[in-house]
Amino acid sequence: MLRVNSEKPCKIVYSICKHDYLGFLIEPHVVQLNSDEGFSLTYQRLFCTTAQEFSSILDEEDFKLIKLLEEIEQGHIIKRFYKKAIRPVEYFRTIFDDKTYEVIRPKIEKKIIEALRLIGDKDLYLMSKEGWPVERKLSIASEPSSVLFHFRRNITETRYFPTIKFQGQRIEFMFKEAQIICNQPAWLLLEDVLYYFEEDVEGKKLQPFLNKRFISIPQSSEKTYFEKFVAPLIEKHAVYAEGFEIRTEKFEAIPVLKLLHSDSEGSQLQLYFKYGNYIFPSGSDRKVTVRMEKQGNDYIFHRIKRSLSWEKDKINTLRGLGLSSEGTIFSHVYKPSQQELDSEDSPFSVINWLNEHHDELESLGFSFEQTEGSKQYVIGRSKIDLEIRENNDWFDIHAVVYFGPYQIPFIDLKNHILNKIREFKLPSGEIAIIPEQWFAQYSNLLQFSEGNKELKLKKHHIGIVNDFSNSELATVTMDRKLQRLADFEEIEDMEIPKEFSGILRPYQKAGYNWFHFLRKYNFGGCLADDMGLGKTVQTLALLQKIKEENHESGLHTTSLLIMPTSLVYNWLNEAKKFAPKLKIHAHTGTFRNKEIEKFSNYDVIITTYGISRVDIELLKTFFYEYIILDESQNIKNPASKSFKAVKTLKSQYKLILSGTPVENTVNDLWTQMSFINPGLLGSQSLFYSEFVIPIEKKKDEEKANKLQALIKPFVLRRTKTQVATELPPKTENLFYCQMSEEQKEYYEEIKSEYRNELLLNLEDGAFKKSQIQVLQGLTKLRQIANHPLMINEDYEGDSGKFENVIHTLENVLSRGHKVLVFSQFVKHLDIYRKYFDAENTPYAYLDGSTTQRGDVVKEFQTNSEIKLFLISIKAGGVGLNLTEADYVFILDPWWNPAVEQQAIDRTHRIGQTKNVFIYKFITKDSVEEKILALQNRKRKVAESLITTEESFVKSLSAKDIEDILS
Repeated sequence: MLRVNSEKPCKIVYSICKHDYLGFLIEPHVVQLNSDEGFSLTYQRLFCTTAQEFSSILDEEDFKLIKLLEEIEQGHIIKRFYKKAIRPVEYFRTIFDDKTYEVIRPKIEKKIIEALRLIGDKDLYLMSKEGWPVERKLSIASEPSSVLFHFRRNITETRYFPTIKFQGQRIEFMFKEAQIICNQPAWLLLEDVLYYFEEDVEGKKLQPFLNKRFISIPQSSEKTYFEKFVAPLIEKHAVYAEGFEIRTEKFEAIPVLKLLHSDSEGSQLQLYFKYGNYIFPSGSDRKVTVRMEKQGNDYIFHRIKRSLSWEKDKINTLRGLGLSSEGTIFSHVYKPSQQELDSEDSPFSVINWLNEHHDELESLGFSFEQTEGSKQYVIGRSKIDLEIRENNDWFDIHAVVYFGPYQIPFIDLKNHILNKIREFKLPSGEIAIIPEQWFAQYSNLLQFSEGNKELKLKKHHIGIVNDFSNSELATVTMDRKLQRLADFEEIEDMEIPKEFSGILRPYQKAGYNWFHFLRKYNFGGCLADDMGLGKTVQTLALLQKIKEENHESGLHTTSLLIMPTSLVYNWLNEAKKFAPKLKIHAHTGTFRNKEIEKFSNYDVIITTYGISRVDIELLKTFFYEYIILDESQNIKNPASKSFKAVKTLKSQYKLILSGTPVENTVNDLWTQMSFINPGLLGSQSLFYSEFVIPIEKKKDEEKANKLQALIKPFVLRRTKTQVATELPPKTENLFYCQMSEEQKEYYEEIKSEYRNELLLNLEDGAFKKSQIQVLQGLTKLRQIANHPLMINEDYEGDSGKFENVIHTLENVLSRGHKVLVFSQFVKHLDIYRKYFDAENTPYAYLDGSTTQRGDVVKEFQTNSEIKLFLISIKAGGVGLNLTEADYVFILDPWWNPAVEQQAIDRTHRIGQTKNVFIYKFITKDSVEEKILALQNRKRKVAESLITTEESFVKSLSAKDIEDILS
């Protein structure tokens, strides 16, 4: 075969040929033209690699066709389906078989159909048996043809044949050497025309009739034939029948969701469509379904037309509501999609979804079914109608639960909700699934409510009620004033007591009002203001007001204040200052009076946690107006003797004060809250499992919010930053510390030695010469008042001041504040350094020996990890700018108040944006307290003259020294 010369006239043609094994194919050829423009015998098959040479006679469609038809060329097909190198002859002789043909042929036909669409009006020919590509010109029919299948049934047989119509005219195709070029869909080559069909007729259905007039089915096998062949044919094609009936039927369809439940695998939904009595699974694409019915000897074919677009609309509705389908051969099964699923809820997610969307689906025409014989679930909307009404001492809870059409009392669900049991058996025997969210929404309410028939909630569970009134879950009726409990700013304003000496800042006044509000409703409360914001002052104002109200009504009541030993003196001092008319008795000390009836002579009894444990049998026989616990975190351990003791005390009202009600764990709250409002947080084990574990171990925010709602009405907390505008630039606080037993003993021993020696000198007039000795003695006593370790390394006891400072420091540091700690003794700071090193607490340090002062200061100012700065007064009194700190701890009082002021000014200077709190720690019944009193007496002298310790000692008279050492 000669090659075509592209320089001379030539033409591209598409040629239908029959491959011995692969069936009909189409090949692109270029054919050389004769001088008369006719086809010569010179031609060649075009491939992508050779087409470029003939680009002058090819257009874009031709290049596409060449590439497409190359994919069905035998070499290409062999390579695709057989990986080893082999000659085509060899492949077709040894490897190729009918099974391979069944796989390959549909793929070839797909390409042929695509090629015929692209060829359109281009030159199409039939190839000769010898391979000449232009044997006969072919044309493609200008429009599709239709096929009608005929059935003629009589007593003995049924005859079956098709007829074809093109442009409304019947065309004869039997015995005309017609050929099926393509099977699916059918393309028929008849008298040089390629016909295609309206419905996707299969070529196999026409093939038998190319050389046969009809097919005959004997009566003996007609039933099977009608079921297997005729019914599917009627579904897809136009059929004309004689001897049996074809009825086309139309119905208003109903979408049905069927619940398929399995305990092991959870549930699924099956969607199908009901047309009359006919049921069709969703997801099938057949527009017409045929069901055969035999009545006696007659056959009726019911031809049910389906609306696929309507069905699709219903499927899209379900998808829009969060269902996704899992297609199976028989039907479409649906489940809620991943984002709709709650992992804990998966066994019931389908039923939950169904109930949630039931009303909407019903309004859209859906109906519902379940598998018979298994558990029957209630399908329908679940809801709770909840009404909470305030009574005298209770809230009454009226609640009804609706599961679909059923109604049951809410109390019947109590056990299920508290134990997270999802399935609830109704009297009808059906099972209702409790929605997952109900466990979170109603468990608090049911946990804390009482009653077997009617549910009640104690008044102090207002937090739970408030939670409901802020949601859409319930209608709540209660006193408007009571509703304000959650939002204390709106509480009624109370008059300040007449005999109260001092002015309450606005936030303190709000706290004072809040105390009265709690009193009105008989609730206990926790004042949890930040340290230094005046919890003591607010409480003293309340106690003074009670005294005045009692006086007006001719009554007398006594309140009990329990606190750590170290705070007793502070309270007495503050009371003297702010409520001097309060009659206060300190029930403390080894020689305290145990005559309980004498308590009635006082307005307030002050005692310590330690003594309340020891004297509990005595203390619990008295009925108090208020029991107030200061630093109430002291009772945080439910197993402690302190908690057990205070729980047995009786009073009309209870208050607790604590800057840190939660020191280490949420569990700390339980004892304190159950002291002020018993039952508020349920039993300890319930609180632990319901709140502590979820909040601390699982970081459950919802539980934390629930707990917050429960306690919020009874806890008032203001931080420094919240009330900053109401605070003066600096606030000074004196902390009086009790010496520990060992410390006291040691102090008295040293004091006696010096006292005896000095008093002798005073008597014989050698006093002036012994000023150095006086200074040494006073210094030694001051050191013991701080910590005996400062003068005796072998001392093994503890120090009241050290315990107090550490406790207060931890309190302040835990809330992220920066603190300067000043002492004039480097030895004293060393004791703290050792402690913080052991605790791995980072700190900055500065004394006279520190060289890189600037670096140390910069590190403290800029490093957020370092919250603590230990400074000796001599090194740090001047020249430092430490505005990052907002707390100053002064560990020992100084002879010269001006030096103290300089230390405070390290923080309180330009650039300080925070309010500064100054805490001075004074050891009670020690030389420190005496020096403080002397300082106040000699304030004038101190301010003008005293600059050093020596000069202070010089200013002391013999009587002063006697006083100090008394």
